[in-house]
Amino acid sequence: MLELAESLLALLVVCLSALVLLSAWSQMAQRRQLPPGPTPLPILGNLLDLKTHDMLTSFKKVNQYGPVFTVHLGPRRVVVLYGYKAIKEALVTMPKSSVVEGIAFANGERWKQLRRFTLSTLRNFGMGKRSIEERIQEESQFLLEEFRKTDGSPFDPTFFLSRSVSNVICSIVFGRRFDYEDKDFLSLLAKINENFVLMSNTWGQLYEMFPWIMRFLPGPHKKMFRNLDDIYDFVAERVKVNEASLDPDNPRDFIDCFLIQMKKESKNPLSEFHLKTMIMTVLNLFVAGTETVSSTLRFGFLILMKYPEVQEKVIREIDNVIGRDRVPAVEKRAQMPYTDAVIHEIQRFSDVIPTNLPHALTRTVQLRGYTLPKVSHVGLFDYVLFDITSHRSN
Repeated sequence: MLELAESLLALLVVCLSALVLLSAWSQMAQRRQLPPGPTPLPILGNLLDLKTHDMLTSFKKVNQYGPVFTVHLGPRRVVVLYGYKAIKEALVTMPKSSVVEGIAFANGERWKQLRRFTLSTLRNFGMGKRSIEERIQEESQFLLEEFRKTDGSPFDPTFFLSRSVSNVICSIVFGRRFDYEDKDFLSLLAKINENFVLMSNTWGQLYEMFPWIMRFLPGPHKKMFRNLDDIYDFVAERVKVNEASLDPDNPRDFIDCFLIQMKKESKNPLSEFHLKTMIMTVLNLFVAGTETVSSTLRFGFLILMKYPEVQEKVIREIDNVIGRDRVPAVEKRAQMPYTDAVIHEIQRFSDVIPTNLPHALTRTVQLRGYTLPKVSHVGLFDYVLFDITSHRSN
């Protein structure tokens, strides 16, 4: 009996060893067709080569392998495109049907339906309703009033701007803005900001690489999910208010439009319009819109302070075209080429999301002589936008 057990154990060890070797051989064979990159360790991937608290700098160092290279974030293989030419070749030259973009909470067919609906709904605001431009103009007046309250004293504009930007989104999504001192509103903004910080630190990056392990371990990353639950509850409460007073013939905001679409597709088993997807879509608008726009505005303030001669020219053009007593409008944009150019340069210079959003391949493709295999889930194939202006001489 003992000999039989030893024989079975030996056979098991041999089989497991063979499977490990076969898996390693298969991965090596795949890597031969992929772009070059640092050799990954089992499970850890290139974790030791990368700084989880500063992935941008880490990717720049790995750029020694060329504009197209492969890194392993834990077990997740990521093909990185570095530079304008490589990114243009992938996003423009390759067939669009090969590449699928993703958003924070959706991809594939769900993403397509929700994106199409969201863009259409936002575009239609202004057809017999208050346009998004009008909502921005209104909120800008509240923001200016807050600035005036400082009486010319130095102040940190961070929270001023995030409250203002978020209120524009609230006006579109909930049909109302919040007072800048509203406790629920301030709590929402604090949780959104905290989650951005948590996602950017070491714990957040480790969770991104090893979610199946990190979800069982204690640490600061757990706070992200508690914050998301609170934000989810905040939105869900507003949805209940809208449901109770919904008029299908007179939608007031984005939530009303979504509720109406849910009823239209209630008998469609393939519909992606449900309460959960509505709340996740609203979260996308809040999380993506608030932080990115307010950060870009902060960079704009900083850049204009650093280059007063540029600031002076912008002010002069604003005074000449709009004046001091009128509210800026998009229709004046064509008459303000210098200000328009400065705004675009601020967006380029600030580069708020240098790694862009992840994309996925829907089929195996060839890129610069390398074979990039089909992957079905967003995040397995990332285009990373870094120095996209390196092709410019000025």
